[in-house]
Amino acid sequence: MILEIDVVLAYNVDQPVDLILQIQAPSFADQHVLSETIDFGSPEHMGRMAGEAGLGERILIRTSGNFRCTYAARIDVDRPELDLKQLNAVSPHLLPSDAVRYLMPSRYCQSDELQSFVAAEFGHLNGGRRIAAIRDWVFQHYRYVPGSSNAQTTAIDTFVQRQGVCRDFAHVVIALARASAIPARFASVYAPDVTPQDFHAVAEVFLDGTWHLVDATGMASAVDIARIGVGMDAAEVAFLSSFGPMTFSEQSVSVSRATPYP
Repeated sequence: MILEIDVVLAYNVDQPVDLILQIQAPSFADQHVLSETIDFGSPEHMGRMAGEAGLGERILIRTSGNFRCTYAARIDVDRPELDLKQLNAVSPHLLPSDAVRYLMPSRYCQSDELQSFVAAEFGHLNGGRRIAAIRDWVFQHYRYVPGSSNAQTTAIDTFVQRQGVCRDFAHVVIALARASAIPARFASVYAPDVTPQDFHAVAEVFLDGTWHLVDATGMASAVDIARIGVGMDAAEVAFLSSFGPMTFSEQSVSVSRATPYP
C-alpha cells in the first residue's frame, strides 16, 4: 500500500521561540519512504535528533519570525494483516529490555488504577485475545467526539467520560494493556481514512516478540498506517512542541492511497 501525505503547519510568532517538530514518517522494517520533501524556511537554528525508541527524528528549531512548514511524502507500507487473537503475550520476565518501560504507568496512561477493572472485565482472556477484546470494548463503549477533550485529558478522564478523540482512545487502550502486563505504547501516525483528516494516534502492543498497531476508533487498519513516532504517551510524540508563545494560523493534513509509479 502506497500512501501520499501532504501537511501544512503555520503559526504566528512575535518573539524568539524554540520548537520541536516530529512529522516525518521514517523508513522502518514495514514502511519505506519512496520520496519526501520538507520545508520550514530559514530558521535561526535547525538540528535533528533520534525519536523515542530510535523511530523517526525530532527536528529542533529556533525561530524569531512566523513559522510555516510544508511536508510531502510518498510512503510504501508493507505490513501483513494479522489476527490479534492468534498472537501470544510475552511474560514480563522474558521481555526485551527496550519493551519493559512500556509496562509502566505514565502521565496520560495510569494503568495502575485500572488493574481491578481489567481483571474483572477481561480476566478470562490472554494475550492477543485480551487485546482484541479491549480494542472492541473501547470501540463499542466510547464515542468519537472532536473537541470533547484537551491536552490535559488522561486515560482515566476518558475512561469515565466515555468519549474523546483518537489520542484519548489510544491512551485508554494503552492503559488497559499495561494493566494486563502487556507492553503498550503511543504511536503518532498517518492513515488515509481518518475523518476529519488530521494527524492520527493509535496504540502499539508487544505480542509474539514484536509490536502491533491497534486502532480502537475503527478508522485505520494496520496495513494502511504509516508511523511517525512512538512514546510512552502523547507527551513523548507530539507533532509540534513550542517553548515560547505562538498562535495558530493554519494546519492541514491530507493522506490518500496511491498506485505505484509504473
